[in-house]
Amino acid sequence: MAYTLTINGKTLKADVDPDMPLLWVLRDSLDLKGTKYGCGIGACGACTVHLDGVAVRSCQTKVSAVGAKAITTIEGVGAHPVGAKVQKAWIDHDVVQCGYCQAGQIMSATALLTKTPQPTDAQITSGMAGNICRCATYIRIKAAIAQAAGLTPPLAQPTEPVIIPAPPLPPHTPGPPGGGLPANAMPPGPAAPAAAGAPGARVRPQTEGAL
Repeated sequence: MAYTLTINGKTLKADVDPDMPLLWVLRDSLDLKGTKYGCGIGACGACTVHLDGVAVRSCQTKVSAVGAKAITTIEGVGAHPVGAKVQKAWIDHDVVQCGYCQAGQIMSATALLTKTPQPTDAQITSGMAGNICRCATYIRIKAAIAQAAGLTPPLAQPTEPVIIPAPPLPPHTPGPPGGGLPANAMPPGPAAPAAAGAPGARVRPQTEGAL
C-alpha cells in the first residue's frame, strides 16, 4: 500500500505493508539509517523518533498508524532549536562512546526539553528512563541535557596548548688542530687516587693494636 509521509519537513512516499514498523520503513524503504534497531520490543529506546514532537518507539509503531503526523528523525532533529542545543551539548560533553544508542538518546532528550524546557534532575532521570546505553554514559547524558536546558553553563572549549621553546644550545666550537678538546669543553675532572702500593700513593700507617 502506498503511504505519503512527512519526514523532516519533506514529503516522501513508501509502498509498504500496513503492518510494517515505521523503523523499517525509514531504514529499508527510505534509506534513513540514523534510526537504529536495538531490541525490537520498544524497551531500549534506540529506535526513537518523533511524531508531532512526541517521542515514540518506531519499532513498535506501524506505518499505518502514522497518518498525517509529522515524523522527525535524527537526520532532521538538528533543524529544531532544541535539537540543535542538545546536539551541541552532546559534543561538548563528549557523550558518545560506541554511539549505537545515541540517536535515540538525542531524540528522547529533545522531546523532553521541548515539553519541559527546564527539567529538574528527577524529571531528566524519568524522561530518559526508557533509553538504555550499554556504554553507561548516563552521567554525561544528564550533564548534556542540563547544559542544553540552560541549567548549567556550557563547557569551556579547550584552548591551543602553549609551546615553550627550549633554550638554544651553545654554538659548537671546533677543537684545536691535531685533536684535543675544544676551548668551551668541560675541563677534565680530578684524577682518580692512585692504587695502594703504586708510586706516589699514600699508605695509611697501621695503628698499634689495630686488627
